[in-house]
Amino acid sequence: MCRKVVPLLTLLLALAGSLAGQMTVEQKLLDFQHLSAIYAKHYTPYEWKLEAFGFDLFDLAPWLERARRTKDDLDFYDLCHEYVASLMDAHSSFSLLSNFFASLPFHADIYDGIVLIDSITRSRLPAVQYPFEIGDELVSIDGKSIEELIRAYERYSGGANTRSRRRRSVLRILSRPQSVIARAHETPDESVVEIRRQSGAVESYTIAWQKSGKPLTFVGPVPTPKAAAFVAPEPPAGVPEYLRPIYPLLRDEALDPPEILNQGGINPVFAMPAGFRRRLSGTAADLFYSGTLEVDGTRLGFLRIPTFSPPSTVLALQQLETEIKFFEENTDGLIIDVMRNSGGGACYNEDVQRRLIPYVFRSMAREFRATWSWVLSFASSLELARQQRAEPWVIALLEDRLRTVEQAYRENRGRTGPLPLCSESIDRSPAAVVYTKPMMVLIDEFSISAADAFPAVLQDNGRALMVGMRTMGAGGSVGAIAAGIYSESSASVTLSMHHRKNPIVTPEYPAAPYVENIGVRPDIEVDYMTRDNLMRNGQPFADAILKLMVEHIRGQR
Repeated sequence: MCRKVVPLLTLLLALAGSLAGQMTVEQKLLDFQHLSAIYAKHYTPYEWKLEAFGFDLFDLAPWLERARRTKDDLDFYDLCHEYVASLMDAHSSFSLLSNFFASLPFHADIYDGIVLIDSITRSRLPAVQYPFEIGDELVSIDGKSIEELIRAYERYSGGANTRSRRRRSVLRILSRPQSVIARAHETPDESVVEIRRQSGAVESYTIAWQKSGKPLTFVGPVPTPKAAAFVAPEPPAGVPEYLRPIYPLLRDEALDPPEILNQGGINPVFAMPAGFRRRLSGTAADLFYSGTLEVDGTRLGFLRIPTFSPPSTVLALQQLETEIKFFEENTDGLIIDVMRNSGGGACYNEDVQRRLIPYVFRSMAREFRATWSWVLSFASSLELARQQRAEPWVIALLEDRLRTVEQAYRENRGRTGPLPLCSESIDRSPAAVVYTKPMMVLIDEFSISAADAFPAVLQDNGRALMVGMRTMGAGGSVGAIAAGIYSESSASVTLSMHHRKNPIVTPEYPAAPYVENIGVRPDIEVDYMTRDNLMRNGQPFADAILKLMVEHIRGQR
């Protein structure tokens, strides 16, 4: 008798121990309402998401019922991810407090609509045992097709348009942080991976996952309430002291940059052709990649801007001016590459634009939800500007902005109108050093945030030919807020929205002057994400853009 009872008691005690730390239904409902309240208070694009997608984040009844039915804490976390992901917002996300991470030792992405392997860690996957190659197709993992997995992982894959969202889903399948994927720790030690070789043969490999960190399995038996608060980012060197209180509104940068190959990398994703004479990117101190080449008797300059968040904006602008002077004297036209640029600071972005647009231009305006914290932030900025004897126009600007924010604060879900925040006027003048000749800007769906705003301004002001694919559509600034009183989670929130010069008309969305979701559409579409480019190191792409640039220069003469 005892031999039968003891195992049963042991099982019951183990089960009771595993459930002891789970949140109660009441705690889940409270935390979910806390999460939604953060967006109700701070999220600027609410009305736009309702208009564009019909998603009403204030309609909580179905979500609360689903929260009530979640079977454990991890299911609850997954529901929170789904809720925030429904915003289709690259800046807004939900995350757990976990450092657990699981990944397979190869990378893949979508080329020509097919998931192809584009990088392999050979120290983990020696070719003798794993002879598959770059360009082979990823077919399935543990019996689930890649298309099935893409659909399942879309809730964890922040993206403002379908193409970028699907590409990030592929990355999440192979690279699983538990801070994003609640059940990442349940990833097996090994998986059976099916790969279609370029010969057409389908081969199966058993591949070990690389795992690190401490997994989160439940919230914990002693909840620790904590107040919601912004996680204030540290501004880079060169940002004036009086702008620091409102810096979150000027931070156009993804908080969780995607693991796309070469995202934020200083070198272009494609190889430059023979004859290219490189100027910058040779040393760690170089903040840009630049150089020149001659094509069909035309002198071309090339400048890659890898990020709009350099460690020092002062140093970056010094390097930029040196390059601009050289290009102005020695080239017939300039190609600027902001593909796979994950954004950065709004004011530095405008400083770069002022060195590329040789006439008065309309900069990017932004609107935001007026909360009491922003009223205090603008009041602090104004006080600092007065104490530091800032120029009269700076003080007048901050006085006007404070009045505007206070007025909007008095309204229900009050939003400011579109405002310039980096200067007195939305109309900006060129810098003393400026490039005046024809330009092309390279963009793609991982040109994010400030790298959405940069081509938008140049396009709105007729300054450059846009070539590539539509940008991400992450159209605003971002901040992080503690989200869960009991669940110890956090949320990133879109705090402001970029406003373009005119409404943009597209087949997917209502006409609107926003960058959010709409993105910047190229004048000429050239897709880097093809098998041919993957296998030939981007040569077809490079050939196409160089030909287009020569034609553009000749057309301007």
